Amino acid sequence: MMKKRSISASKASLVLFLCQMISALDVPLDSKLLEELSQPPTITQQSPKDYIVDPRENIVIQCEAKGKPPPSFSWTRNGTHFDIDKDAQVTMKPNSGTLVVNIMNGGKAEAYEGVYQCTARNERGAAISNNIVIRPSRSPLWTKEKLEPNHVREGDSLVLHCRPPVGLPPPIIFWMDNAFQRLPQSERVSQGLNGDLYFSNVQPEDTREDYICYARFNHTQTIQQKQPISVKVFSTKPVTERQPILLTPTGSTSTKVELRGNVLLLECIAAGLPTPVIRWIKEGGELPANRTFFENFKKTLKITDVSEADSGNYKCIARNILGSAHHVISVTVKAAPYWITAPRNLVLSPGEDGTLICRANGNPKPNISWLANGVPISIAPEDPSRKVDGDTIIFSHVQERSSAVYQCNASNEYGYLLANAFVNVLAEPPRILTPANKLYQVIADSPALLDCAYFGSPKPEIEWFRGVKGSILRGSEYIFHDNGTLEIPVAQKDSTGTYTCVARNELGKIQNEVQLEVKDPTMIIKQPEYKVIQRYGQVSFECIIKHDTTLLPTIIWLKDNGELPDDERFLVGKDNLTIMNVTDKDDGTYTCIVNTTLDSVSASAVLTVVAAPPTPAIIYARPNPPFDLELTGQLERSVELSWIPGDENNSPITSFVIEYEDGLHEPGVWHYQTEVPGTQTTVQLKLSPYVNYSFRVIAVNEIGRSQPSEPSEQYLTKSANPDENPSNVQGIGSEPDNLVITWESLKGFQSNGPGLQYKVSWRQKDVDDEWTSVIVANVSKYIVSGTPTFVPYEIKVQALNDLGYAPEPSEVIGHSGEDLPMVAPGNVQVHVINSTLAKVHWDPVPLKTVRGHLQGYKVYYWKVQSLSRRSRRHVEKKILTFRGNKTFGMLPGLEPYSSYKLNVRVVNGKGEGPASPDKVFKTPEGVPSSPSFLKITNPTLDSLTLEWGLPTHPNGILTSYILKFQPINNTHELGPLVEIRIPANESSLILKNLNYSTRYKFYFNAQTSVGSGSQITEEAVTIMDEAGILRPAVGAGKVQPLYPRIRNVTTAAAETYANISWEYEGPDHANFYVEYGVAGTMASRQVDIATQGWFIGLMCAVALLILILLIVCFIRRNKGGKYPVKEKEDAHADPEIQPMKEDDGTFGEYSDAEDHKPLKKGSRTPSDRTVKKEDSDDSLVDYGEGVNGQFNEDGSFIGQYSGKKEKEPAEGNESSEAPSPVNAMNSFV
Repeated sequence: MMKKRSISASKASLVLFLCQMISALDVPLDSKLLEELSQPPTITQQSPKDYIVDPRENIVIQCEAKGKPPPSFSWTRNGTHFDIDKDAQVTMKPNSGTLVVNIMNGGKAEAYEGVYQCTARNERGAAISNNIVIRPSRSPLWTKEKLEPNHVREGDSLVLHCRPPVGLPPPIIFWMDNAFQRLPQSERVSQGLNGDLYFSNVQPEDTREDYICYARFNHTQTIQQKQPISVKVFSTKPVTERQPILLTPTGSTSTKVELRGNVLLLECIAAGLPTPVIRWIKEGGELPANRTFFENFKKTLKITDVSEADSGNYKCIARNILGSAHHVISVTVKAAPYWITAPRNLVLSPGEDGTLICRANGNPKPNISWLANGVPISIAPEDPSRKVDGDTIIFSHVQERSSAVYQCNASNEYGYLLANAFVNVLAEPPRILTPANKLYQVIADSPALLDCAYFGSPKPEIEWFRGVKGSILRGSEYIFHDNGTLEIPVAQKDSTGTYTCVARNELGKIQNEVQLEVKDPTMIIKQPEYKVIQRYGQVSFECIIKHDTTLLPTIIWLKDNGELPDDERFLVGKDNLTIMNVTDKDDGTYTCIVNTTLDSVSASAVLTVVAAPPTPAIIYARPNPPFDLELTGQLERSVELSWIPGDENNSPITSFVIEYEDGLHEPGVWHYQTEVPGTQTTVQLKLSPYVNYSFRVIAVNEIGRSQPSEPSEQYLTKSANPDENPSNVQGIGSEPDNLVITWESLKGFQSNGPGLQYKVSWRQKDVDDEWTSVIVANVSKYIVSGTPTFVPYEIKVQALNDLGYAPEPSEVIGHSGEDLPMVAPGNVQVHVINSTLAKVHWDPVPLKTVRGHLQGYKVYYWKVQSLSRRSRRHVEKKILTFRGNKTFGMLPGLEPYSSYKLNVRVVNGKGEGPASPDKVFKTPEGVPSSPSFLKITNPTLDSLTLEWGLPTHPNGILTSYILKFQPINNTHELGPLVEIRIPANESSLILKNLNYSTRYKFYFNAQTSVGSGSQITEEAVTIMDEAGILRPAVGAGKVQPLYPRIRNVTTAAAETYANISWEYEGPDHANFYVEYGVAGTMASRQVDIATQGWFIGLMCAVALLILILLIVCFIRRNKGGKYPVKEKEDAHADPEIQPMKEDDGTFGEYSDAEDHKPLKKGSRTPSDRTVKKEDSDDSLVDYGEGVNGQFNEDGSFIGQYSGKKEKEPAEGNESSEAPSPVNAMNSFV
């Protein structure tokens, strides 16, 4: 029996961890799961412990709970059952435990004062609420009192008492006059925490009849007013000055008790003339930073969120020119109970073990008591699986009847805590809460997290598979999280696909599939560049991107990390930003941000705007260095530094940089300490122990940094324990039987004192072993010898000096040294995919034989011989490395029709293991390469001789050659294609029955049984006649005929021309022609059509015809009634129409009697052929790009195409040019 208990206790921590993990699934946001699982009640909402209600409104006491089945509710009042059915004023909300007391229909709030507690119960247990104390708020009237006028001598102190009525909650106090204006307050006149109004010294202007104290009761929204108080100040000459005395608190010492977490308010108000100034200090320490505030003109010290460390003596000092007074307030911080470990819900399977832990702290230490289903556990029904041990309940071999709700109550004299935690014994098969076929999208080379949220009791085991029926996922390329999530730390494109999650426990199993898509990352392939632009110029920034085609990118431009100005000068294009008419305010940093739903990238460039002609300006310079540095307020960990700024040299100082020198550890080396605004000349500096400080200050403006100031005086801080431990602690073995522990040593000023050393501790992980420790000098390495090969160790390194140790360091995991792997991979198989690619498989080696960090597998492979040539050559081994625990790999770049060997070796950090037995495999035949050459010789009138060489790479057994050829005529059109199959053992061929003086194009390639290889092409020409062939000389051997040949054609192309050269062999007096064309089109001879006679004649005929047509139109236009221009102008006196002189070459008469009317839509233009603004607001002149728009009657354009011209008004001394045929031709051309 004792042995069995021992086993259960040893499992307790592990079971607790597992149960807590399952407990996290007990309250999922999955409504379907909540509906199906049985669950004891849980209080979800309740009213506050101290509940002050408005006596004029209905009282609502909240109590909400969840559970399965839904819980029922009951209440106690003042410790006894509260039967709400017997009280007509009280109702309970449906499906809820919330009570509503109807006060507005006759109920009295005072009748319902008391302590209430709610119980929520179902078949699995009962949960209870806090004790809710109901009290109605009160706002009593001021007691009547007779107030005598206050007669005060000028310079004396005065206290006007408020003494508000005691309300619930206490009222807010403020002082006003008869006009409801707040009385002004200052260092001399201020309101105390008790509501009284204090005058440090009265002045004649303090005389008034209406000092009124008001009390505002927020709950009842009422304000009570005290009777006005009269103050009369009389003067005596001279006014006597007095040293400070304290008006509140009285005496030299007082005490104050405050609760942990509350706000501590301490007050000192002094009398005196001149008005005293208040200063606060903490004896033997410092006021807490970031939590200390001064209010009411520094008369009130406010410390937020107080803790036990804030206990101590606080001294206020009141001082004026005549002396000082002080008061010491002894503060004690007590604590109502607060949680260290609140009990958490347990979900267990039948037969499992678990614990409920309830730990709280407080001052004084709270008492812990347990309840079961709302009943003290000492009188609750017995449960053999339950054992109470102080603040812990231990459960062993639970059964379904063990389900219950337990309450932990932690209480002391300042309050209590009550927590409900249920034990729910369930037997549930696994459930997967993640939706089926959920799609996850990630960017390549980033982590992918695939969820598998699950629930089950006992806790299910989770496994992941690739695909629907793939193998289980293992290895370092995957991370398996305790919540079921599969993490792929570096997702690649080939990670795309289906992943299956399987959850199983002893009651069953379930699986779910999710989809992963890996997208290409978004990149900015052309980033914006730094630009310098003159004022009023134009600048453009480019931002050209590349992105995954399935993602929709959006491009945003920012200026100085903010939105672009709302200015039409900023034009945002698809992939650029253009700024027109640049001004000085456009100077700054422009950033292009590209966002997709999965990633975001950005790039920035700076725009500098400069003036076109530099103008003389004020000379700006760096500031002069600060001077007169002074150290004050020296404490153990802080000091105050002050200085006087130097001349800013026309550029305001923006900041001061403070640097320090450690004369003890690094003399002569200056380090950055802090930076403060340029308006500040004092700073409180934090210091480290055991450092001999000197400080210097550097001023900064827009031009640059000043020279450093002269160093301050030195200040040596006291020694202390180290505050930190070494960083970057690692454990990596250098030999198979050692462990090398390394760390980054502390810097000199981090030692905090003399005698810096390190305590190095280690123990083997997952073995019940004690820590082994050794203290070493100030070094950064320690070697542990005699370790087993590659086992994990827990390691920690702690700093210490002559005064003591640093805080307890965190542990890291290291490994002893690696050794070479022991075994080779087995079951090596090769699958040949095609003639150049094979796939190799192998079984992974057992991890324990790797004896180190598995880095991957190496495949050594080499070509033994070519099966077509049967010749051996130098063996060149190739190596492919496959990272991680992969069990297959692809071998690319193989040579067809060859014999290969390979072996596989496992690799760790030490090196390679033994090789597997050599595996032989052969590649099948492939298509051959092109023949090594094709030569065409011996041209005759009707034949050509072809010679060729074997392919460099036959890639198999050659079966034949394929020759195709076709003639090319003078227009470079190709004739019919002829194909000939030639046996593989031939190396030449004579083609006969060809046409004389004809160019032929040849296509030649070899074949294996797999197919045809790449072809080689050549061109040749049969000769024109036999005259071109020299007869053999007498006595000479056979002479080869001469035929034209062009070879070694080279080209050198420039922007507007090309230089072409060649070598020629053949008869003299040959003519050459060069063919060229645009790349990708058929070559053709180039002819300049503009030089052809037929084209020139055609163009002349067209021009003559157009000229005749224009003359006819001109004659027809000028027919009809004619009136002198002069008569028209005299009749209408139109200032826009001036006489036109005949000697100007213009017409002196209008061709239409209506031409004097304003121009309307569809009418002619005026004689100057310009469109007036008032005639048409939609003129093409407004839309033109710098064209002086002139129009004919039919709307055709008759202006000159020229640069941009300004419009010139029609003046009386200028004339319009008549529309002549010459002008008409100019407009046409």
